[in-house]
Amino acid sequence: MASKQEYRNIDEMTFRDASTELEQIVRALEAGDLELEEALDRYARGVELLSSLRARLTDAEQRVRVLLDASQEVVAPDTMAAPSTAYLDE
Repeated sequence: MASKQEYRNIDEMTFRDASTELEQIVRALEAGDLELEEALDRYARGVELLSSLRARLTDAEQRVRVLLDASQEVVAPDTMAAPSTAYLDE
């Protein structure tokens, strides 16, 4: 029986590296040439990669929203600072 494959730490991988590895796992599983144990091992790794990639995308979306919100902030004029002129003509 082959030993369990050693994988890189997902947290140390770039987004691109993790997505590339996930694509390779999907191709290998779709090919159907793997032994059951290896297929299960790769499937588990794929789930870990997918979870990490989704978390990274969610984080990136939040960061973009914060940046967009910050860039769209408009300083509203302070209407309380100036005296009202509503009663000047009375």
